[in-house]
Amino acid sequence: MKEYSEIYREWLESPFCDDETKEELRSISNNENEIKERFAKEIEFGTAGLRGVLGAGTNRINKYIVKKATQGFADYIKQNGSEAIGAGIVIAHDNRRKSVEFALETAGVLAANGIKAYLFESLRPTPELSFAVRELKAFGGVMITASHNPPEYNGYKLYDCRGCQLIPKINQKVIDCISRIDDPLSIRSVTEKEAGELIVRVGKEIDEKYYNAVMSVSINRGLPKQDLKIVYSPQHGTGNIPVREVLSRLSYNVIPVEEQCAPDTEFSGTKNPNPETAEAYELAIEYAKRYDADLVITTDPDCDRLGVAVKRGNDFIRMTGNQSAAVLLEYILSQKKEKGALPENGVMFNTIVTSDLGDRICDSYGIEVEKTLTGFKFIGDKVYRHEQTDKKPFVFGYEESYGCLIGDFVRDKDAVQASLMLCESAAYYATLGKTLLDVLDELYEKHGYFLDALDNFVFKGLDGADKISALVNGFRNHPPKEVSGIKVSRLEDYTSQAMIDAGFEPSNVLRFIFEDGSWVAVRPSGTEPKCKFYYCIVAENKQAAEKKLSDIRDVFIKK
Repeated sequence: MKEYSEIYREWLESPFCDDETKEELRSISNNENEIKERFAKEIEFGTAGLRGVLGAGTNRINKYIVKKATQGFADYIKQNGSEAIGAGIVIAHDNRRKSVEFALETAGVLAANGIKAYLFESLRPTPELSFAVRELKAFGGVMITASHNPPEYNGYKLYDCRGCQLIPKINQKVIDCISRIDDPLSIRSVTEKEAGELIVRVGKEIDEKYYNAVMSVSINRGLPKQDLKIVYSPQHGTGNIPVREVLSRLSYNVIPVEEQCAPDTEFSGTKNPNPETAEAYELAIEYAKRYDADLVITTDPDCDRLGVAVKRGNDFIRMTGNQSAAVLLEYILSQKKEKGALPENGVMFNTIVTSDLGDRICDSYGIEVEKTLTGFKFIGDKVYRHEQTDKKPFVFGYEESYGCLIGDFVRDKDAVQASLMLCESAAYYATLGKTLLDVLDELYEKHGYFLDALDNFVFKGLDGADKISALVNGFRNHPPKEVSGIKVSRLEDYTSQAMIDAGFEPSNVLRFIFEDGSWVAVRPSGTEPKCKFYYCIVAENKQAAEKKLSDIRDVFIKK
């Protein structure tokens, strides 16, 4: 195995490495730690593809790493024969640094391998990429994005012919192909001109079909809407055009946060583009107070996640992903039931780290719930499998991290759909004199109080993965037995044979179920150097739930 210093020199001396990259590498020539950090390992192609900090090196995101991943994907495509090659791959990108370059390199490597590439003419949201794969009957897709990560990040996600992110058994085949490539620097790529008919630009025609499909999820189009004022921020990302276009066509009164609308690689108008953080809402809430708005919505840069804040008194209350999805679920199921459109044997999908409030709502409507591992690819896969058997119609899918799916013409979380349905539900409940928070309170009154929370612990550096592994194994080998007199009734270890037999792929996740129905899940992130602690606390009221959460945190994170 080569030493990192040798790989560093190979990059510096390679005739295939461009001058800009070499200049960056020369700038760190006297920083041994930085050289080691960049070259002592290769950035991992994980369950969600590639995601990492931009820069030169094998442990960074750059055009050579993107070309290596694409060549591995191309080799996998060719293993699937001439039909796969001819069907081609759809490529889209977000607003990040190097996203346009990476999309072009991806198309160029595919074309160099004789594989057709459908390349979007400009930035598009992740869910539209999923839609386009299905619409164009392509063999798969590539999305260049790092979702809601900081500006110095970018990433690369792969999709199959179903418009679904690659499930593990397919992903592993691609990883095997990537691992057989020794030199990422000499991979052949062709220009768009050289590719000829192998690179096809797509845009407005797909946009129109996608917009029409999104609008088809509307249940009550004729609702009065103009009195409902909605402030929207796309966080400088891909949602700006599609979200505003769909809401405009259906006559919603939308006030855009102008400083956060234009695509911006540096996200200069927002403190944080992640809808899970309070900073993402600061300017939007200023707008909402200035214009006396009722609702704030924001989508992350690749527009697959939706965040919402609702006016209550003189302030705006942010809803968690679990809460907003629960209200959406209640609206969809109640309205479909009222209209006689609710299937008797319908199914809802959510993940093992998603609050159980949605499960209770489904129980009340006779809708079955099926759990998946974390990652919307597992929900997309479930949607496909049930579609094939046609025995359990899909009614909704969501995960706690602000992502949901309403219409299954997309097989990933879709914040364009969610934005429309969230605004529609707000307009509907406004006719009853209620806000979305009022509906949430009613759900708590009916089903019990559910408090969800998340703790993230970051472990950077080369030894970060080892620290995370030791942390998880510590809980696996020495699990807590009880907290404040509430016993842990069972431990679900998703690496165990029992969970594999229950239909789950092996995954390094632990879930501690308390006898009162509360639970804690411990899970290393699949895309970042983090270990995540998810909490679902069940209690009679908010005060009791907060006390229980505090006690559980004292045990699990040893404050």
